[in-house]
Amino acid sequence: MDETYVRVNGRWRYLWRAVDQRGQLIDFRLTARRNANAARAFMRQASETVRCYQPMTIATPSRASQAMPCRAKDKAHSYATVIEEMNFGNGPDDRIRHVDRKYLDNRIEAAHAALKQLLRPKRDFRKMTLAKNTLKWIETHRAIKKGHFANNEPGVLTEVAFVANLFKATA
Repeated sequence: MDETYVRVNGRWRYLWRAVDQRGQLIDFRLTARRNANAARAFMRQASETVRCYQPMTIATPSRASQAMPCRAKDKAHSYATVIEEMNFGNGPDDRIRHVDRKYLDNRIEAAHAALKQLLRPKRDFRKMTLAKNTLKWIETHRAIKKGHFANNEPGVLTEVAFVANLFKATA
């Protein structure tokens, strides 16, 4: 899991994203702040998405390798705090291991780069709801393109059913 920046109404907002070991998007969340409360809300949302299993390991950006344009010494301590809270009360076998070594988050960083490539012509969203809906559409399109959805059988009907479940209002 990692976060990146998206500009909404002239201000930087934080796009939290999590992918699994195969590169499939688990969930994303767009927030105004980057603190422990935002990380906690995102982890809760992502764990609700994958209710069937709890992660064994969570890889986050290395504290020494984070390169952010305006905050070169930013260390994102919120990940470690939230993961320790998730581990509270778990036995030694059920604990989530937090790994923050350099280059282990390359999969999510590559996904960020691909997303930024799609957002570059847009540059700026006017409203937070517009940004969330556009990001949801982009992630849905990418999931269909990569074949990352339930009942992944070839054919248009499966893709239509997948989109109908996500966007019930438009179906």
